[in-house]
Amino acid sequence: MFTPLPSPLYRPLFRLPMALHNPSPFHLSSLISHSPDLHPSPMAAACLHHNSPPLHCDPTTPLPTDPHLKILNFSRPTFSDHLSPPPISPNPQILNSPVSDSDLWFKIQEEARADMEHEPILASYYITSILSHNSMERALANHLSIKLCNLSLPSSTLFELFTDVIQEDAGEILRCSIRDLQAVKERDPAWISYVQCFLNYKGFLAVQSHRIAHKLWCRGRKVLALLIQNRVAEAFAVDIHPGARIGCGILLDHATGVVVGETAVIGNDVSILHHVTLGGTGKNSGDRHPKIGDGVLIGAGTCILGNIKIGDGAKIGAGSVVLKDVPPRTTAVGNPARLIGGKANPIKLDKTPSFTMDHTSHINDWSDYVI
Repeated sequence: MFTPLPSPLYRPLFRLPMALHNPSPFHLSSLISHSPDLHPSPMAAACLHHNSPPLHCDPTTPLPTDPHLKILNFSRPTFSDHLSPPPISPNPQILNSPVSDSDLWFKIQEEARADMEHEPILASYYITSILSHNSMERALANHLSIKLCNLSLPSSTLFELFTDVIQEDAGEILRCSIRDLQAVKERDPAWISYVQCFLNYKGFLAVQSHRIAHKLWCRGRKVLALLIQNRVAEAFAVDIHPGARIGCGILLDHATGVVVGETAVIGNDVSILHHVTLGGTGKNSGDRHPKIGDGVLIGAGTCILGNIKIGDGAKIGAGSVVLKDVPPRTTAVGNPARLIGGKANPIKLDKTPSFTMDHTSHINDWSDYVI
């Protein structure tokens, strides 16, 4: 029997441009009431009431601020990028984020309001995705549910599932997502704002989707976890098995074509470029995929195959095929990959490559033919 399509979650508000040119403040709830086709989630609708702070559209009028809410300085932190690597762990430790979820969520909402003033045509999109939610958890669950839904898997079903998983996770997924957002800001020169990363960076969205799928996998709901993996692969062109274990502070730059196998482990503060494969070497089952240490940089088009270890703070050059262990703080490049400086005395790195994002300084040491 044919099931009718659900109502769209948001549509352009045709009366909105007129309202946005009115210098008087208006409320989010008034926008919702004028558009019967705009359906925020029931849990998010609680924040849309007439006592909510007004949304000012006059560029000369400052945005409303809450004196009780502390806004942190979101400039680039002055942490050192020099290495002090801990040993690789099969279960990456979840580190506390230096920025709280409420502070970062308030910053994302501010950026969304600023984008709405600059591009009024996107107002309904920002309201539905960001401003109609009272927490980052629900906004993330809502946005992922829209990205991953299809005709037979409605967004409302995914929203309820994702919300339950995130809320039952004791904040671990949220802490990691905050560190992932900060990783994009620190390491991607194309970064514009937190809200753009939250809504549009498919590497970030793919990792957050994997975190949910991994929780389901660990709880024995493997069929559902594999379904989410499949939808992520179709929507974002990123294929991460739900059994893989991934730390915090992860940057998937561009992300297209990234493949991570079932028994792979990725540590904290790792940067991975596009078309990277962490795969096996055959059809043998069991523990068969790579273990990536903390602070590792993996260049574009790299294949790391087999149950091998990439040490903390190592760098893998673009286009490499790695089949053996790579010691910590060393650089491997080539097909098959070899260590810069040789196996007996490899050149040691003094900075964390995933932070510096340096992809070329090793070339002169690797090849005597440089154009």
